[in-house]
Amino acid sequence: MLYLKPANTDDIEKEYLFVRDIPEDENGFINEYHGISRENFDDALDIIIANSVGERLPVGYVPATTYFLWDDDKIIGELQLRQHLCESLVNGAGHIGYYIAPEYRGKGYGTQGLAMLLEKACDTVPEEEVYLRVQRTNPASLRAMLKNGCYIHHEDESSYFVRFRKEIS
Repeated sequence: MLYLKPANTDDIEKEYLFVRDIPEDENGFINEYHGISRENFDDALDIIIANSVGERLPVGYVPATTYFLWDDDKIIGELQLRQHLCESLVNGAGHIGYYIAPEYRGKGYGTQGLAMLLEKACDTVPEEEVYLRVQRTNPASLRAMLKNGCYIHHEDESSYFVRFRKEIS
């Protein structure tokens, strides 16, 4: 069964192994914890969890929740939901960033994980639309976004800036 679960201390061993192995920059998904030691991951995880409630944020950052995409008892992806926008996010990464481990790509996990995160975003972000960005060199991620009802808002030489319209009740 596929599900999202926020970063937590109960799953620290599996989270550590997953996060440690994500490259520093994979198609624009930045992982500041690449190669981190197990000893240092305890503190890193405390920061990740604190950030989700707006604590211990670096200057200029907004609260962001890190979720892991699980297939039964295996982590297959990491997804981040920034809870609102600041100017750098409006013209940059937007609300959502995600990474699917290479061995799970091309199997629909990105599309399904993004669908689950968009649902959470609709309940969390105050803006009328959810903002995403994808590099032009990552057509699979763009396809996942479009399959989930997103549309290309605008583009530049390196990226597509994508939006998802929230349901207005």
